[in-house]
Amino acid sequence: MLGKSVTAGRTTANAEGEVVVLIGVRINHFWAVHHWLPVVLAMPRMLRELARDRSLGLLGHVLLTAAPRMFYVVQYWESKEKLYAYAHSPRMLHRKAWAIINRKRRAGTARGHVGLWHEAYVVPEGAYEAVYVDMPAFGLAAAHGQIPVERRGQRAKDRFAHRSGAEAGAGAGTAGAPGAEGAGAEKG
Repeated sequence: MLGKSVTAGRTTANAEGEVVVLIGVRINHFWAVHHWLPVVLAMPRMLRELARDRSLGLLGHVLLTAAPRMFYVVQYWESKEKLYAYAHSPRMLHRKAWAIINRKRRAGTARGHVGLWHEAYVVPEGAYEAVYVDMPAFGLAAAHGQIPVERRGQRAKDRFAHRSGAEAGAGAGTAGAPGAEGAGAEKG
């Protein structure tokens, strides 16, 4: 996060409606570089492919590590439909990478040197909240925009209770709609 300017005070994510979050790679045997390196390098290639075409649905991502051998890519998507479309498209890198992995497994040449895991979550509105204190736009706020916390509530229970205009009824909650301040926040 070097180079990102800090937003002073308390802010929250400008997410409306449900959010789709996808999360990994685990290196099982460090010495088997020729097995895990292609897998580790595939993810940045996919992220670049997604960044080149915003219509594919990736809103932002965060690269994390939990230990020397575990890497996470938390991804924020517009919808599960766009996630599925990308994952299954024969012209995109994701499907090509999985085809290679599946061929190796069928041929018996996958040796367990690298572990892959995939967890996808569709989080309905009212089941997430966010608060950031003296932080640049990060995570959900980087993907959806960053707004002053007062727009959603000072307390977590108030932010959980927030409903977008579509969920709350006509005219309600439109202050946090895309295009409001924070909509131009840096993407992660």
